[in-house]
Amino acid sequence: MFDGLKDKLSGFREDVEASTEVDEEASPEEGAAPGSDADASDEAPEGGAAATAAEADAVEADETTSDDDEPSTFQRAKAFATGRIIIEEEDLEEPLWNLEMALLESDVEMSVAEQILDSVRESMLGESRKQVETTGELVESALHDALLDVIAVGQFDFEQRIAEADKPVTIVFTGVNGVGKTTSIAKLSEWLADRGYSSVLANGDTYRAGANEQIREHADRLGRDLISHDQGGDPAAVIYDGVEYAEANDIDVVLGDTAGRLHTSDDLMAQLEKIDRVVDPDMTLFVDEAVAGQDAVNRAKEFDDAAAIDGAILTKADADSSGGAAISVAYVTGKPILFLGTGQGYDDITRFDPEALVESLLDEE
Repeated sequence: MFDGLKDKLSGFREDVEASTEVDEEASPEEGAAPGSDADASDEAPEGGAAATAAEADAVEADETTSDDDEPSTFQRAKAFATGRIIIEEEDLEEPLWNLEMALLESDVEMSVAEQILDSVRESMLGESRKQVETTGELVESALHDALLDVIAVGQFDFEQRIAEADKPVTIVFTGVNGVGKTTSIAKLSEWLADRGYSSVLANGDTYRAGANEQIREHADRLGRDLISHDQGGDPAAVIYDGVEYAEANDIDVVLGDTAGRLHTSDDLMAQLEKIDRVVDPDMTLFVDEAVAGQDAVNRAKEFDDAAAIDGAILTKADADSSGGAAISVAYVTGKPILFLGTGQGYDDITRFDPEALVESLLDEE
């Protein structure tokens, strides 16, 4: 999953290591005192190392500091004398450009890519690190923090929210046609059942021919009750009936399907507004395909602007090599990705874990 993006991030690490390699090799000559043998510093006893550091400190008093923020030759020499290296702007210029292109090619939204680049640059520019902490480790740390900052936006404990909420909890699902919305409802019903929560399905997709049959097939396979009306009925009334049924039968969660729609469809958006007024759902979840990339990111933002969402489910994540939607949706909307669909079975849905995703993207194995 997201192997293409993983390869591109690995390429950035290699670029930075290559760009700093020449500087690290040059540092001994820059940092050596007149008449000294820089190569002998590695073999010097502790006292010698301390003396070297002391000499560097003594020279500092006579140095004139630069007016700009760039590390001076003296600073670089002193850093090396004390066993450290400094990352400079010129070391990052080309690798950051390549990283930006790699992120955009992976369908990461522009503002998200810029935020990642700014964060990486801030973490690394002028940063000194002990040489035992390799440049690669420094890059990985900077990427880890930058990616996590954008991916983890708005995260909350979904199961805890279900556990603590008054029952029944009503969850309404929105999104465009054909992205796996109804199947995601069935998967989430099974996910809840595995954790001891009962659920009822309510078919608010009352306009699409065959919608009742599709969701009823899922309900029958899972042994769930289904609330539905005749085609053309009022979606808000269907989901409201689902809530009343849940209250009467001590069911924990109502999962309400809605018609697939575009944010530009005024009548369908008006239906969502009516559902909000009539049912007042506890959560509205946006569903789209991870493989839709930038389109999924744009739609998530548009749906959130038109009818506020609380989180997102990305389907077909197992087939997505770019990872652009997974990287971007939360940052663009301010609302978290909560689940990933990872296959065809009812058990193929997993809670979205930003930390685990970042670690997998940066894992070199």
